[in-house]
Amino acid sequence: MSIYTGRGDDGQTDLRDMTRVSKASARIEAYGTVDELNALLGTIRPTGYDDVDERLRTVQNDLHVVQADFANPDPDEDDPVIRSEHVETIETWIDEYDEELEPLMSFILPTGSDTGARLHHARTVCRRAERRAVALASEERINEQAVQYLNRLSDGLFTIARVVNMRDGEPEEAPQY
Repeated sequence: MSIYTGRGDDGQTDLRDMTRVSKASARIEAYGTVDELNALLGTIRPTGYDDVDERLRTVQNDLHVVQADFANPDPDEDDPVIRSEHVETIETWIDEYDEELEPLMSFILPTGSDTGARLHHARTVCRRAERRAVALASEERINEQAVQYLNRLSDGLFTIARVVNMRDGEPEEAPQY
């Protein structure tokens, strides 16, 4: 398989069904931002915490499914798609990690250890990916579970950032108003 084909030189790209679309389309923006998030998570692993690394590995694989989901305007029954189970897995992780944490009493600054701060950064990219997915959904039919997954994942990344910072001995800082 050749890495370059030249087919994108005119600003167009192929979707999974071989439909040609602009590289600036909402669909490409959505799955391109998910790709950016996935690459950012790759810079965070390894974190030094096996449980976090395993969950981030799962998330990276799930994000490939989100990308495939967004790249396919008309999926068949056997095509990869995000399902409610993916969302429920993130919710389970959040609930488990919340048991480790002190209750959140206010907003916190997105800072902490190097890994914790990078997880906060990933959370903001995840929120952008969610906004891109919502924009796509306003134009075309997409899998609503993928949008829910991104929403829940941003909450999960926030929670994982808090856990990593706590484990690293980094205190949470409230913003000053």
